Amino acid sequence: MMIYKTNEQVELMRQSALLVSKTLAEIAKLLKPGITTLSIDKIIGEYIKDHKAIPSFLNYRGYPFNSCISVNDVVVHGFPSVNELIEGDIISVDIGVILNGWHGDHAYTFAIGDPGDEVMKLINVTKESLYLGINKAVVGNRVGDIAFAIQEHTEKKNGYGVVRELVGHGLGKSLHEDPQVPNYGKKGNGPKLKDGLVLAIEPMINLGKKEVYTEDDGWTVRTADGKPSVHFEHDVCVRKGKADILSDYSSIEAAEEKNPNLFTQQIVQPFN
Repeated sequence: MMIYKTNEQVELMRQSALLVSKTLAEIAKLLKPGITTLSIDKIIGEYIKDHKAIPSFLNYRGYPFNSCISVNDVVVHGFPSVNELIEGDIISVDIGVILNGWHGDHAYTFAIGDPGDEVMKLINVTKESLYLGINKAVVGNRVGDIAFAIQEHTEKKNGYGVVRELVGHGLGKSLHEDPQVPNYGKKGNGPKLKDGLVLAIEPMINLGKKEVYTEDDGWTVRTADGKPSVHFEHDVCVRKGKADILSDYSSIEAAEEKNPNLFTQQIVQPFN
C-alpha cells in the first residue's frame, strides 16, 4: 500500500533528508587516504545523535552499524571496517536517520583521489541517471518511467550493468515503504505516481556486468566480476510538473570541491 504524505508531513521529511545531506557533507570534509571506514561510521553516528536524531540503519533487521559504507566493488550494504582507504578508491556512503518520527535516507559516491577516467565516467553517468529518473517522478507518470530513464542512460547508452536485485523504495514513517522503484523497466509500467508520494530513488550501477552476490555476512553486496559499482540516492516527493527533491547535494558537492583529497565530479546540478 502506497502512503501519501500531507504537505506538513513532507516538510518534516525534508528536515530528515537534509540532516542526512548535512551528515554526508561533514564526511566529505574528512575523507582522505588513510582514514578507516569504521572511524567514518563512528563520526556519522555521533553527528546524527548530536542533532537529536536516530541512526535508522543501526540494528535495522540486525544491521550492526550506523551507516553503509561500500568501497570499490561493493555495491551497497558494505560493513564499515578497520581497512584504510587508499588513493584511487571510490566509496559510497549511505545514511539513514529518524528525525521527529520520519525517515531520511540517501547516499553519495566519492572518489578518493583520481580513480581513472573509466571509473569517473561511471560516477558521472550514474549521477546523471539519478536526475533523469527524478525528472520522471511527477504526477501521472508511473514507476516504470523512472526505471526506464535510469536504465536507458546507464545500460543502453553507456553499456553499464544495472543491478536487478536491489531497488529504490517508498519512504516515510518506515524506512522501506511501497512502491519498489527498480532502476530498470518499461515506460508506462508499474504503479501510477500521485501527489505526496515520497520515494528514495537510488541507481546502483556496475562498471561491468549486472550480476552481484551477497557475502556470508548476509549484507555486503559485491559485483560478481569484481569491477567497481556506483550508488547515488535522493529523497524525492512526487509533485505535479516537477519533482520536489527533499535532500540536497549542494553542501556535499561544495565540501567535495574544497577537499583536495577528493576528485571532483563533473555533474553538480540537476537536469531540467
